[in-house]
Amino acid sequence: MTLNDVFLRSAKGFNTVVMAAMNAPVVGEYARRFAAQITYVGRKTGRTISLVVAYRRSGDTVTIAVGMPDRKKWWRNFLGEGAPMTLRLGDEERTGHAVAHRDERGGVEVTVQLDPV
Repeated sequence: MTLNDVFLRSAKGFNTVVMAAMNAPVVGEYARRFAAQITYVGRKTGRTISLVVAYRRSGDTVTIAVGMPDRKKWWRNFLGEGAPMTLRLGDEERTGHAVAHRDERGGVEVTVQLDPV
């Protein structure tokens, strides 16, 4: 088993635990302050994928900083023109258009412009 395999299994386990915590009565309120569940359709597989990310929100713009982007692939679905994304922010579900950007240092941010309510 490679280090990347271990990382991917750990990430899946983390997502499972955080998704459950976000729905828990007491812990969920705290977890939803910094974590959002995102859902999108994979550009190559066509599968619907959901995972948990940390985010910042300013009005109708949500920014997701991708930690260790070279070990993750999900954000690549939003390169170029970007693609639709659904976000569970607190107690509301919102749709928007997400675009990924890689900076000169190799960092990646995904910016989501939320659709009007």
